[in-house]
Amino acid sequence: MKVPVNVPLVGKEEIAEVAAILKAGALTTAAKDGGRNVQEFEKLVCSLVKSKYAIAVNSGTAALQAALYALDIKAGDEVLIPSFTFVATANSVVSVGAKPVFVDIKKNNYTMDPEDLARKITKKTKAIMPVHLYGNVAYIDEISEIANKKNIPVIEDAAQSMGSTYKGKQTGNFSQMGCFSLYAAKVMTSGEGGVITTSDEKLYEKLLMIRNHGMVHGYDTRILGLNLRLPEINAAIAKVQMKKLSGFLQKRAQNAKILTGLLQGADVTLPIPRKHEKVNWYLYTIASKNRDKISKKLNENDIGATVYYGTPVHQTPFYSQKIKLPNTEWAAKSVLSLPVQPKVTRKNLETTAKIIKNL
Repeated sequence: MKVPVNVPLVGKEEIAEVAAILKAGALTTAAKDGGRNVQEFEKLVCSLVKSKYAIAVNSGTAALQAALYALDIKAGDEVLIPSFTFVATANSVVSVGAKPVFVDIKKNNYTMDPEDLARKITKKTKAIMPVHLYGNVAYIDEISEIANKKNIPVIEDAAQSMGSTYKGKQTGNFSQMGCFSLYAAKVMTSGEGGVITTSDEKLYEKLLMIRNHGMVHGYDTRILGLNLRLPEINAAIAKVQMKKLSGFLQKRAQNAKILTGLLQGADVTLPIPRKHEKVNWYLYTIASKNRDKISKKLNENDIGATVYYGTPVHQTPFYSQKIKLPNTEWAAKSVLSLPVQPKVTRKNLETTAKIIKNL
């Protein structure tokens, strides 16, 4: 596609940082606190999220896994998650031996429905994992209220929401832990990578061990951990990207505003942020009963419209659960994400809107 829905924006600054690390030869470290670039990146994350701590890891999936390990989630436990998400959310739960219980979504922003969540809590529920999907902030006030009443910890799957806020507060800072992805297609990247945010000192100390085989001083494994470390090269890229993030988000917001204006009157459901919500426009997602026709026509005209997610997790071959999640099933048949990333031009947006309106 000439106009991809998302693309990494890497410049000479990132290249210079990577070259310096390669010349120095300090590519990674098994030190408890991580390497210099890892620590610098973590400080920048804390500054943005306003969390006390940040723990860089080697993927968004690793972030979710580590958070579950930190809460001692294990076999026999249930974790409530949406089915309308990337499969990593569910896979992380299965990877620690627990069972994912799928919750329906709200139609207006594709995130977890608090009412359905409340219905599905059992004595086995040991964590709730809402997803801030497409950069839309989940109904975190309502979810937190339900969780607090039942004394159930919340892990925010904030993989897609770096830069998204609700009531002025960044995602990843509404609960015990927030988990972000730094995958190449996200609003900022380290190539592959992730980061966990928390303000709980005990969880922080535990997470440092979990990402490093449970060690503190080397060969002194104290708890179960894995090699979830973020290499210095990736951390250096992420460090530079964090400094560029506000510019990336500004351009995305500008493009989203233009596209919303151009699509007025079209027979599609437009993404409208809630009151007090500021989304990062990671994915500008519309809904239409003519989704497949629109997608095909846009792709034929080099506009990289993409469906996230055409198959809900509970309907994939591995999970294959015969449960009814009506809003999830509607979304899977209706959603289409349109390019608003920083390289998209006004002309691209006009082409996108014209094709949609013509159909």
